[in-house]
Amino acid sequence: QVQLVESGGGLVQAGGSLRLSCAASGSIFSIDAMGWYRQAPGKQRDLVATITRGGSTNYADSVKGRFTISRDNAKNTVYLQMNSLKPEDTAVYYCNAGVVPITPPRLNNYWGQGTQVTVSS
Repeated sequence: QVQLVESGGGLVQAGGSLRLSCAASGSIFSIDAMGWYRQAPGKQRDLVATITRGGSTNYADSVKGRFTISRDNAKNTVYLQMNSLKPEDTAVYYCNAGVVPITPPRLNNYWGQGTQVTVSS
C-alpha cells in the first residue's frame, strides 16, 4: 500500500503565503515525478507544478514566479511554496506521484486526499 498525505492548507489573505507538504509512505521502491494539481468548485483539476526525481520543474503559467515546487527524495516528500496568493488560487490542492511499489514493481499513479486552500480578498 502506498499513501500520499498532504498538509499545510488553510485560509490566508490575498498577498499572503502558504506552504503545502505531501509525504509518500508505504511499501515504496522508488518515486518518479511528483506534482501538485488543483481543482476549484465547478472546474476541472488542473496542473499547478511538477518536479522530476532529478529536480527539473514545470509550472502552470498562472503560478510562475509566485509558486515554487521542491522535493526531498530522502523523505519521499514534495513541497509547494505559494507566495503572493490571489483569490483565484482558491481550490483543493492535490498531490500526485508516480510510484513504483516494492510489490508489484511497476509504476503506478497515486493521488493524495487533497487539502483546501482559501485566499480571501
